[in-house]
This record gives sequence, structure tokens and C-alpha cells, in this order.
Amino acid sequence: MRIHVIGDTVGKLSMLRATLPSQYGVSSELLSGASLQRRDVDAVVVAADLRNLENISALKQLSAKLSKIGRRLFIIEPKTRVSIAQAYALGATQVLLSAVGLVAELTDSRLSPIEAGENKLRGRAGAAEGAASIASMFRAVSSGAPVDVEGARDAGRKIADAIAEHGLSDWLASVRRHHEGTYQHCLLVTGVAVDFGLSLGLSQADMERLHTAAMFHDIGKAAIPLSILDKPGRLDTEERTLIERHPLAGYEALKGSAGISREVLDAVRHHHEYLDGSGYPDALSGHSISDTVRLLTICDIFAALIEHRPYRSTMSREDAYDIVRSMDGKLEKPLVAAFKDVALTR
Repeated sequence: MRIHVIGDTVGKLSMLRATLPSQYGVSSELLSGASLQRRDVDAVVVAADLRNLENISALKQLSAKLSKIGRRLFIIEPKTRVSIAQAYALGATQVLLSAVGLVAELTDSRLSPIEAGENKLRGRAGAAEGAASIASMFRAVSSGAPVDVEGARDAGRKIADAIAEHGLSDWLASVRRHHEGTYQHCLLVTGVAVDFGLSLGLSQADMERLHTAAMFHDIGKAAIPLSILDKPGRLDTEERTLIERHPLAGYEALKGSAGISREVLDAVRHHHEYLDGSGYPDALSGHSISDTVRLLTICDIFAALIEHRPYRSTMSREDAYDIVRSMDGKLEKPLVAAFKDVALTR
């Protein structure tokens, strides 16, 4: 495997070259003078402080050349949502918070030259575009800028195409390997929702409504600190209250956006409602909960259980489905039964 390393300091270049095994063909250059002349690389690793405007400008100038390389791993600082969003906006296909897992990521996901050139390793292109779209949405909500609704809808279509072509298991593996935290969760929910819709034979219009709702459903978490979202232990009362505000925050952020449908807004606001009235934020029950929300809630719970987090093991799909099935009275029983094929075998 041929790896090209770009860093904003000599120290980072030295550290990365020392981290990568000798059997890799490693080349490197400083970001300040980077020209990315090599075209025979399988992956590029960028280590840069994305608070630095000169670094951002230099990466933008390299964007056309970076886009021709199948894998673009960014090791970022600081470890904030803004930096993660910035990395995806600058062309990352994968964002790492440190160099600790770099070798494992490169080894686990080795591409052939053709795959590297075309960036088609089983849904990775769809996952990267989906992550970039979610990053853009979070950045817009955080800054008060307009949300790119059509961009999110288009990314959702590409995710649907990837799952229709390669299947759900491929998608889950790719997303869990290459994305973290809230972005991983949104991508997993979108993939699971797409596969559930395909299994139910939904119309194209209903499919688009469902995957758009899935892309947007947690956008309200843009207002919640990462320290709370990624907290490994139990949340205290104040933190739990803050987390439970995210559906309303997402609804408020989106309600004035051009192109957002009433059904999608409803799903963003109500994806934590349960049939028995025990959910939030509006304690809806029974027929007050739309079909789209009923579908999305099942997918949201299942995805949360199977996602990977550094502080806990990934739950098996079988165990996750058992938990979903145990929520009798909260979720629609016929839909839970129909979801079994998605959860266990598709």
C-alpha cells in the first residue's frame, strides 16, 4: 500500500512516518508547500490544525488533487464538532481524532488500485458523502446559516443506491469502521431506514421521505456539547434534560428551511415518541404518531444499540433486535415483526 502523508508541522510528519510500518510505501510533504504530485498513492493522510486559516486555505487549493485519491484520512485537532465538520467539508472520507488507530484503519480497509481510484469500496463513497452532508447540516445549525436540504436529500438517495446494490451488512460495516459519534449514528439510522423501506416495498416518494427524515432526525444535537453526547457514563438529570431537547431544537432549526416537508419536520420532532405516550417532547400516543415516525423510531433504537463507541462493545444485531422486540406497547408490533428480516438477515 502506498501512503502519502501531509502535515502542517515537521513534528507531525515525523510522528506519522514513524507510526506507519516500513512495508508501506510512504511519501510526505509539508502542507504549506504541498503540491501532491504523486498520483500512484492508495491513501492520503492529512494531519493539521483546522483552526488555522492558512491550513484551511492550503487544503482548499489541494482539493481537486485530493478528490482523485480514493481514501483521504484526516487526523484533526482540536477534537471538536466544528473541526470534524471542517474536515469533511475539505474532502475527508474518514476523520480520526488521533493517530492511534491509523494503521488498523489502513490495514483493515486496504483497497486495490482500481477501487482506490474509483472510491467504490462497498458503500464508502456513499458513507463519505453522507457524512459530509451531515457535517454541513450540523455546521449550518451551529452557525445559524441556512441548511442545505437538497444536498441532504441527494446524499440520502446515494445511500439508498449503495444499500440497494451492496446490502445493509456492507453499509453497517463501512459506517462503523469509518465514522464516529453522532455522524455514525445518523448514517446508521439512514441505512437501516432505507433497508427497512426497501423490505416493505415503499414507493419512491415514501422512500425519499423516510431517508430524508433519517438524515435530519438528530440535527438538534448540533446544539449539544460533544462532552455530553459522547459521555461514557450515565447522564445526570441536567444532562439528560439537555439531550431530550434535541428533537425540538432540530425542529426549530429546520422549520423555516425551503424544501423541507411537513412530514420530515414531524419526524425530526417526534422520533422519540412512543405509542403508550411515554416518549418526548410532546408525549404523543397512538394515532397521533405518523407512519414515518413509527418506522424511523424502530430504526433509531436499533441503530443506537449496534453502533460502535470507544467505551463499549458493539451489540450484536440479534441482541439489539431482542431489545426492540421487548418494547411491547411502545413500538408498533406488526412493524417490529416486519423489521426482523432487516435486523437479522438482510
